[in-house]
Amino acid sequence: MEADLDEVAPAGPLTEWLDANVPQLGSGPLERKIISGGTSNIVLSVDRGEGPMVLRRPPATPPPGAERGVLREARVLTALNQTDVPHPEAYGTCEDPSVIGMPFYVMEMIDGWAPNIRDEVIFYEPPFDKMPWQYGIAFAIVGGLVQLANVDYKAIGLEGYGKPDNFLERQVDRWSGQLRSYPERYPGYEARQFEGFDIVEKWLRDNVRPTTHPGILHGDVGTPNMMFKWGPPARLAAMIDWELSTVGDPMIDMGWFCGGMHDERFPELSSKTGINDPDMMPTKQEMARYYCAGTGRDINDFDYYLVLSSFKSGCILEYKVAQAAAGKLPKKVGRWFAEMVDANFKKNAEFVRRIS
Repeated sequence: MEADLDEVAPAGPLTEWLDANVPQLGSGPLERKIISGGTSNIVLSVDRGEGPMVLRRPPATPPPGAERGVLREARVLTALNQTDVPHPEAYGTCEDPSVIGMPFYVMEMIDGWAPNIRDEVIFYEPPFDKMPWQYGIAFAIVGGLVQLANVDYKAIGLEGYGKPDNFLERQVDRWSGQLRSYPERYPGYEARQFEGFDIVEKWLRDNVRPTTHPGILHGDVGTPNMMFKWGPPARLAAMIDWELSTVGDPMIDMGWFCGGMHDERFPELSSKTGINDPDMMPTKQEMARYYCAGTGRDINDFDYYLVLSSFKSGCILEYKVAQAAAGKLPKKVGRWFAEMVDANFKKNAEFVRRIS
Protein backbone atom coordinates (compact mmCIF):
# COMPACT_ATOMS: atom_id res chain seq x y z
CA MET A 1 0.00 0.00 0.00
CA GLU A 2 2.84 2.42 0.85
CA ALA A 3 4.37 1.95 -2.59
CA ASP A 4 1.01 2.75 -4.17
CA LEU A 5 0.71 5.86 -2.03
CA ASP A 6 4.16 7.04 -3.00
CA GLU A 7 3.18 6.67 -6.64
CA VAL A 8 -0.17 8.46 -6.55
CA ALA A 9 0.51 10.98 -3.74
CA PRO A 10 4.26 11.39 -3.05
CA ALA A 11 4.53 12.82 0.44
CA GLY A 12 7.29 15.38 -0.11
CA PRO A 13 5.89 17.35 -3.06
CA LEU A 14 2.32 17.00 -1.78
CA THR A 15 3.23 18.28 1.69
CA GLU A 16 4.97 21.30 0.17
CA TRP A 17 1.92 22.08 -1.95
CA LEU A 18 -0.47 21.63 0.99
CA ASP A 19 1.63 23.99 3.11
CA ALA A 20 1.14 26.70 0.52
CA ASN A 21 -2.44 26.03 -0.52
CA VAL A 22 -4.44 24.20 2.18
CA PRO A 23 -3.36 25.51 5.59
CA GLN A 24 -6.72 24.36 7.02
CA LEU A 25 -5.39 20.79 6.90
CA GLY A 26 -2.78 21.55 9.57
CA SER A 27 1.00 21.43 9.63
CA GLY A 28 1.77 18.01 11.13
CA PRO A 29 3.16 14.94 9.35
CA LEU A 30 1.08 13.97 6.34
CA GLU A 31 -0.97 10.80 6.71
CA ARG A 32 -2.37 9.35 3.49
CA LYS A 33 -4.80 6.52 2.87
CA ILE A 34 -6.35 5.27 -0.36
CA ILE A 35 -10.15 5.25 -0.08
CA SER A 36 -10.80 3.98 -3.59
CA GLY A 37 -8.51 3.33 -6.54
CA GLY A 38 -10.94 3.10 -9.42
CA THR A 39 -10.24 3.24 -13.14
CA SER A 40 -11.75 6.73 -13.51
CA ASN A 41 -10.36 8.47 -10.40
CA ILE A 42 -8.32 7.76 -7.29
CA VAL A 43 -9.68 9.05 -3.98
CA LEU A 44 -7.47 9.39 -0.90
CA SER A 45 -7.83 10.75 2.62
CA VAL A 46 -5.13 13.18 3.73
CA ASP A 47 -4.65 14.26 7.35
CA ARG A 48 -2.14 16.52 9.08
CA GLY A 49 -3.71 16.71 12.53
CA GLU A 50 -6.71 18.99 12.00
CA GLY A 51 -9.03 16.28 10.69
CA PRO A 52 -9.01 14.39 7.39
CA MET A 53 -9.82 15.80 3.97
CA VAL A 54 -10.25 14.11 0.60
CA LEU A 55 -7.87 14.29 -2.36
CA ARG A 56 -9.18 13.31 -5.78
CA ARG A 57 -6.99 12.70 -8.83
CA PRO A 58 -7.00 10.62 -12.04
CA PRO A 59 -5.17 7.28 -12.09
CA ALA A 60 -1.62 7.00 -13.42
CA THR A 61 -3.01 5.94 -16.80
CA PRO A 62 -6.14 8.05 -17.03
CA PRO A 63 -9.09 7.29 -19.31
CA PRO A 64 -9.84 9.94 -21.94
CA GLY A 65 -11.03 13.17 -20.38
CA ALA A 66 -10.21 12.18 -16.79
CA GLU A 67 -7.79 15.05 -16.16
CA ARG A 68 -10.20 17.59 -17.57
CA GLY A 69 -13.03 16.00 -15.57
CA VAL A 70 -11.17 16.36 -12.28
CA LEU A 71 -10.49 20.04 -12.94
CA ARG A 72 -14.11 20.67 -13.98
CA GLU A 73 -15.34 19.02 -10.82
CA ALA A 74 -12.92 21.14 -8.77
CA ARG A 75 -14.16 24.27 -10.51
CA VAL A 76 -17.84 23.67 -9.82
CA LEU A 77 -17.22 22.69 -6.18
CA THR A 78 -15.07 25.78 -5.64
CA ALA A 79 -17.79 27.98 -7.14
CA LEU A 80 -20.44 26.35 -4.96
CA ASN A 81 -18.44 27.35 -1.87
CA GLN A 82 -20.20 30.71 -2.31
CA THR A 83 -23.65 29.12 -2.01
CA ASP A 84 -25.79 27.17 0.45
CA VAL A 85 -25.98 24.15 -1.90
CA PRO A 86 -25.00 21.01 0.08
CA HIS A 87 -21.64 19.94 -1.37
CA PRO A 88 -18.12 19.07 -0.21
CA GLU A 89 -16.26 22.33 0.28
CA ALA A 90 -13.29 22.60 -2.06
CA TYR A 91 -10.08 23.81 -0.37
CA GLY A 92 -7.51 23.79 -3.14
CA THR A 93 -6.91 22.80 -6.76
CA CYS A 94 -3.60 21.90 -8.40
CA GLU A 95 -3.43 22.01 -12.19
CA ASP A 96 0.32 21.32 -12.25
CA PRO A 97 0.93 17.59 -12.95
CA SER A 98 4.52 17.85 -11.76
CA VAL A 99 3.42 17.88 -8.09
CA ILE A 100 2.02 14.34 -7.84
CA GLY A 101 1.89 13.28 -11.50
CA MET A 102 -1.67 14.40 -12.23
CA PRO A 103 -3.92 17.39 -11.55
CA PHE A 104 -5.87 17.04 -8.31
CA TYR A 105 -7.99 18.87 -5.79
CA VAL A 106 -8.58 18.69 -2.03
CA MET A 107 -12.07 18.85 -0.58
CA GLU A 108 -13.98 18.40 2.64
CA MET A 109 -14.55 14.92 4.03
CA ILE A 110 -18.28 14.83 4.67
CA ASP A 111 -19.50 13.46 7.99
CA GLY A 112 -22.49 11.36 7.04
CA TRP A 113 -23.69 8.19 5.39
CA ALA A 114 -24.34 7.25 1.77
CA PRO A 115 -26.63 4.59 0.26
CA ASN A 116 -24.75 1.83 -1.53
CA ILE A 117 -25.63 -0.55 -4.34
CA ARG A 118 -25.29 -4.30 -3.89
CA ASP A 119 -26.63 -6.78 -6.45
CA GLU A 120 -28.38 -3.95 -8.34
CA VAL A 121 -30.38 -2.92 -5.24
CA ILE A 122 -29.85 0.18 -3.09
CA PHE A 123 -29.30 -0.37 0.61
CA TYR A 124 -29.94 2.37 3.15
CA GLU A 125 -28.51 3.01 6.60
CA PRO A 126 -31.04 2.04 9.33
CA PRO A 127 -33.58 3.41 10.10
CA PHE A 128 -33.78 4.75 6.52
CA ASP A 129 -34.23 1.22 5.21
CA LYS A 130 -37.84 1.33 6.45
CA MET A 131 -40.85 3.58 6.26
CA PRO A 132 -41.54 6.34 7.10
CA TRP A 133 -37.89 7.41 7.11
CA GLN A 134 -36.99 6.22 3.61
CA TYR A 135 -39.86 8.27 2.19
CA GLY A 136 -38.09 11.45 3.22
CA ILE A 137 -34.88 10.65 1.31
CA ALA A 138 -36.29 11.88 -2.00
CA PHE A 139 -37.56 15.12 -0.44
CA ALA A 140 -34.10 15.78 1.00
CA ILE A 141 -32.50 15.27 -2.42
CA VAL A 142 -35.01 17.42 -4.28
CA GLY A 143 -34.56 20.12 -1.64
CA GLY A 144 -30.89 20.18 -2.64
CA LEU A 145 -31.85 20.36 -6.31
CA VAL A 146 -34.08 23.36 -5.56
CA GLN A 147 -31.11 25.13 -3.95
CA LEU A 148 -28.92 24.25 -6.94
CA ALA A 149 -31.47 25.43 -9.52
CA ASN A 150 -31.80 28.78 -7.76
CA VAL A 151 -28.07 29.56 -7.97
CA ASP A 152 -27.06 32.36 -10.36
CA TYR A 153 -24.29 30.47 -12.12
CA LYS A 154 -22.82 33.62 -13.66
CA ALA A 155 -22.61 35.34 -10.28
CA ILE A 156 -20.44 32.54 -8.86
CA GLY A 157 -18.06 32.46 -11.82
CA LEU A 158 -19.43 29.55 -13.87
CA GLU A 159 -20.14 31.41 -17.09
CA GLY A 160 -18.59 29.28 -19.81
CA TYR A 161 -18.80 26.11 -17.71
CA GLY A 162 -21.42 24.76 -20.10
CA LYS A 163 -23.28 25.72 -23.28
CA PRO A 164 -26.79 26.67 -22.16
CA ASP A 165 -27.88 28.20 -25.49
CA ASN A 166 -30.28 25.80 -27.24
CA PHE A 167 -29.41 23.19 -24.62
CA LEU A 168 -32.70 21.29 -24.81
CA GLU A 169 -32.81 21.60 -28.57
CA ARG A 170 -29.51 19.68 -28.82
CA GLN A 171 -30.32 16.82 -26.47
CA VAL A 172 -31.99 14.33 -28.80
CA ASP A 173 -29.22 14.63 -31.38
CA ARG A 174 -26.60 14.23 -28.68
CA TRP A 175 -27.96 11.04 -27.15
CA SER A 176 -29.15 9.38 -30.35
CA GLY A 177 -25.75 10.18 -31.84
CA GLN A 178 -24.02 8.51 -28.92
CA LEU A 179 -26.21 5.44 -29.40
CA ARG A 180 -25.28 5.26 -33.09
CA SER A 181 -21.57 5.47 -32.23
CA TYR A 182 -21.45 2.19 -30.29
CA PRO A 183 -20.88 -0.21 -33.24
CA GLU A 184 -17.73 1.68 -34.18
CA ARG A 185 -16.53 2.18 -30.61
CA TYR A 186 -17.13 -1.43 -29.55
CA PRO A 187 -16.11 -3.94 -32.26
CA GLY A 188 -18.37 -6.98 -32.10
CA TYR A 189 -21.47 -4.99 -31.21
CA GLU A 190 -24.18 -4.67 -33.83
CA ALA A 191 -26.75 -1.88 -33.59
CA ARG A 192 -30.07 -3.11 -32.20
CA GLN A 193 -33.60 -2.02 -33.02
CA PHE A 194 -35.71 -0.86 -30.07
CA GLU A 195 -39.48 -1.08 -29.93
CA GLY A 196 -40.81 2.42 -29.24
CA PHE A 197 -37.57 4.28 -29.98
CA ASP A 198 -38.88 6.06 -33.09
CA ILE A 199 -42.08 7.07 -31.31
CA VAL A 200 -40.19 8.64 -28.43
CA GLU A 201 -37.60 10.33 -30.62
CA LYS A 202 -40.28 11.93 -32.81
CA TRP A 203 -42.32 13.08 -29.80
CA LEU A 204 -39.27 14.74 -28.26
CA ARG A 205 -38.44 16.56 -31.49
CA ASP A 206 -42.05 17.67 -31.95
CA ASN A 207 -42.38 18.87 -28.34
CA VAL A 208 -38.95 20.35 -27.63
CA ARG A 209 -38.98 23.14 -25.06
CA PRO A 210 -36.90 26.30 -25.32
CA THR A 211 -34.04 26.62 -22.84
CA THR A 212 -35.38 29.60 -20.90
CA HIS A 213 -34.07 29.07 -17.34
CA PRO A 214 -30.46 27.89 -17.58
CA GLY A 215 -28.72 26.80 -14.42
CA ILE A 216 -26.33 24.26 -12.94
CA LEU A 217 -27.01 20.56 -13.48
CA HIS A 218 -25.47 17.94 -11.24
CA GLY A 219 -25.78 15.49 -14.13
CA ASP A 220 -26.08 12.21 -12.23
CA VAL A 221 -28.68 12.66 -9.52
CA GLY A 222 -29.35 9.46 -7.61
CA THR A 223 -29.24 8.26 -4.04
CA PRO A 224 -25.72 6.70 -4.38
CA ASN A 225 -24.37 10.18 -5.26
CA MET A 226 -25.77 11.74 -2.11
CA MET A 227 -24.60 11.81 1.49
CA PHE A 228 -26.97 12.28 4.40
CA LYS A 229 -26.62 13.48 7.96
CA TRP A 230 -26.75 10.82 10.66
CA GLY A 231 -30.10 9.99 12.18
CA PRO A 232 -33.66 10.76 11.13
CA PRO A 233 -35.29 12.69 9.61
CA ALA A 234 -33.56 12.59 6.22
CA ARG A 235 -31.29 15.62 5.78
CA LEU A 236 -28.95 16.08 2.85
CA ALA A 237 -25.33 16.55 3.90
CA ALA A 238 -23.82 16.84 0.41
CA MET A 239 -24.29 16.05 -3.24
CA ILE A 240 -21.13 14.28 -4.40
CA ASP A 241 -19.58 13.10 -7.70
CA TRP A 242 -20.03 16.21 -9.86
CA GLU A 243 -18.09 14.82 -12.82
CA LEU A 244 -21.06 15.13 -15.20
CA SER A 245 -22.12 18.60 -14.05
CA THR A 246 -22.66 21.39 -16.56
CA VAL A 247 -24.75 24.48 -17.19
CA GLY A 248 -27.97 23.81 -19.05
CA ASP A 249 -31.55 23.14 -17.99
CA PRO A 250 -31.48 21.93 -14.36
CA MET A 251 -34.94 20.38 -14.61
CA ILE A 252 -33.27 17.50 -16.46
CA ASP A 253 -31.88 16.47 -13.08
CA MET A 254 -35.45 16.14 -11.87
CA GLY A 255 -36.53 14.06 -14.84
CA TRP A 256 -33.54 11.76 -14.31
CA PHE A 257 -34.11 11.37 -10.57
CA CYS A 258 -37.87 10.83 -10.74
CA GLY A 259 -37.85 8.30 -13.58
CA GLY A 260 -38.23 5.24 -11.35
CA MET A 261 -41.02 6.63 -9.19
CA HIS A 262 -44.74 5.93 -9.51
CA ASP A 263 -46.72 8.22 -11.79
CA GLU A 264 -50.01 9.17 -10.11
CA ARG A 265 -51.85 8.84 -13.43
CA PHE A 266 -50.28 5.56 -14.60
CA PRO A 267 -48.98 3.64 -11.57
CA GLU A 268 -48.99 0.40 -13.56
CA LEU A 269 -46.17 1.73 -15.77
CA SER A 270 -43.67 1.67 -12.92
CA SER A 271 -42.16 -1.45 -11.44
CA LYS A 272 -39.62 -2.67 -8.91
CA THR A 273 -37.11 -3.65 -11.57
CA GLY A 274 -34.87 -0.65 -10.89
CA ILE A 275 -32.46 -0.16 -8.01
CA ASN A 276 -35.07 1.78 -6.00
CA ASP A 277 -38.44 0.46 -4.80
CA PRO A 278 -41.08 2.98 -5.97
CA ASP A 279 -43.43 1.81 -3.21
CA MET A 280 -40.98 3.32 -0.70
CA MET A 281 -40.77 6.68 -2.49
CA PRO A 282 -43.00 9.67 -3.23
CA THR A 283 -44.64 9.94 -6.65
CA LYS A 284 -43.19 11.82 -9.58
CA GLN A 285 -45.88 14.46 -9.21
CA GLU A 286 -45.19 14.97 -5.49
CA MET A 287 -41.58 15.66 -6.33
CA ALA A 288 -42.48 17.91 -9.26
CA ARG A 289 -44.84 20.01 -7.13
CA TYR A 290 -42.18 20.35 -4.44
CA TYR A 291 -39.48 21.32 -6.95
CA CYS A 292 -41.61 23.74 -8.94
CA ALA A 293 -42.88 25.45 -5.79
CA GLY A 294 -39.28 26.06 -4.76
CA THR A 295 -37.95 27.16 -8.15
CA GLY A 296 -40.90 28.79 -9.91
CA ARG A 297 -40.65 26.31 -12.78
CA ASP A 298 -43.73 25.31 -14.80
CA ILE A 299 -45.01 21.92 -13.69
CA ASN A 300 -46.81 21.54 -17.04
CA ASP A 301 -43.41 20.92 -18.66
CA PHE A 302 -42.54 18.06 -16.34
CA ASP A 303 -43.65 15.24 -18.67
CA TYR A 304 -41.21 16.48 -21.31
CA TYR A 305 -38.29 16.14 -18.90
CA LEU A 306 -39.43 12.68 -17.84
CA VAL A 307 -39.52 11.49 -21.46
CA LEU A 308 -36.21 13.14 -22.34
CA SER A 309 -34.45 11.70 -19.28
CA SER A 310 -35.74 8.19 -20.01
CA PHE A 311 -34.62 8.50 -23.62
CA LYS A 312 -31.18 9.63 -22.46
CA SER A 313 -31.00 6.75 -19.99
CA GLY A 314 -31.75 4.15 -22.66
CA CYS A 315 -29.19 5.60 -25.06
CA ILE A 316 -26.50 5.65 -22.38
CA LEU A 317 -27.17 2.22 -20.87
CA GLU A 318 -26.92 0.48 -24.23
CA TYR A 319 -23.16 0.99 -23.98
CA LYS A 320 -23.16 -1.79 -21.38
CA VAL A 321 -24.68 -4.11 -23.98
CA ALA A 322 -22.03 -2.98 -26.45
CA GLN A 323 -19.24 -3.54 -23.93
CA ALA A 324 -20.44 -7.10 -23.32
CA ALA A 325 -20.59 -7.77 -27.06
CA ALA A 326 -17.01 -6.50 -27.33
CA GLY A 327 -15.88 -8.83 -24.54
CA LYS A 328 -15.30 -6.08 -21.98
CA LEU A 329 -18.13 -7.27 -19.72
CA PRO A 330 -19.63 -10.73 -19.04
CA LYS A 331 -22.31 -11.83 -21.48
CA LYS A 332 -24.89 -12.17 -18.68
CA VAL A 333 -24.33 -8.52 -17.75
CA GLY A 334 -24.96 -7.57 -21.37
CA ARG A 335 -28.20 -9.56 -21.44
CA TRP A 336 -29.37 -7.93 -18.20
CA PHE A 337 -28.76 -4.44 -19.56
CA ALA A 338 -30.31 -5.35 -22.92
CA GLU A 339 -33.54 -6.28 -21.16
CA MET A 340 -33.41 -3.05 -19.17
CA VAL A 341 -32.87 -0.90 -22.27
CA ASP A 342 -35.60 -2.68 -24.23
CA ALA A 343 -38.07 -2.19 -21.38
CA ASN A 344 -37.01 1.44 -21.03
CA PHE A 345 -37.83 2.42 -24.63
CA LYS A 346 -41.00 0.33 -24.72
CA LYS A 347 -42.33 1.81 -21.48
CA ASN A 348 -41.34 5.33 -22.53
CA ALA A 349 -43.25 4.93 -25.79
CA GLU A 350 -46.36 3.80 -23.91
CA PHE A 351 -45.99 6.83 -21.62
CA VAL A 352 -45.83 9.10 -24.69
CA ARG A 353 -48.97 7.51 -26.14
CA ARG A 354 -50.86 8.20 -22.92
CA ILE A 355 -49.86 11.83 -22.56
CA SER A 356 -50.26 12.71 -26.24
